[in-house]
Amino acid sequence: MTDEAFLRDYDPSAFARPSVTVDLVLLGMHDGQLAALLMRRDQPPQAGCWALPGGFVGIDESLDAAALRLLRDKAGMDDAHLEQLYSFGAVDRDPRMRVITIAYLALLRADQMAAAIRSGRVTAAALAGDPVSARSPDGASLPLAFDHAQILTRARDRLRGKIDYSDIAFALLPARFTLRALQDVHEAVLGVPLNKPGFRRRMLDRGRLIATGTREADASHRPAELFRLNDGD
Repeated sequence: MTDEAFLRDYDPSAFARPSVTVDLVLLGMHDGQLAALLMRRDQPPQAGCWALPGGFVGIDESLDAAALRLLRDKAGMDDAHLEQLYSFGAVDRDPRMRVITIAYLALLRADQMAAAIRSGRVTAAALAGDPVSARSPDGASLPLAFDHAQILTRARDRLRGKIDYSDIAFALLPARFTLRALQDVHEAVLGVPLNKPGFRRRMLDRGRLIATGTREADASHRPAELFRLNDGD
């Protein structure tokens, strides 16, 4: 039998089909803490809970196209670099029906976080604990919808696993940064304080940082020196 003949008689309703969604894990530094951009659900199921920006994938839409559409429509952003994080397909993860979600991860600079928050569509929630829990800027606990605590934990653990051997920390920083800001990122991701002299020595000994010869502006204390990443340019 040819493919043409097979497809002509094929019944696509012969098998139950799950729905597919995309959820966006948008992480950045906010008030010195690792934070995610969340939205408060105003409709059932789980109305009142906080969720990652996300939505259903259209029948004629690719996963990447859906992710970019949701980034724009839900978070008001169009310039974040999205990468697939993981697929989550527990049978009971959504009470409505069988829903499989593809989580996408984006690491945001402070200016991107601030712009998204100003849009009024999302709120920055500080992340802590294991599994991850979310807190509002005033410290209140934010209940997370569906399995979004698991998704956020997976994203945080991805950062933790890569931060010591890759340049991933610099994606959360502006092009020019202080060593204090770099240490803040490491501490926020790892969830532990780091020895200041030891951290700075380790970062400088790698030869990946270049002193810019300038200092931070508008500092209330002695302005710290600014560095940039040696990316080969």
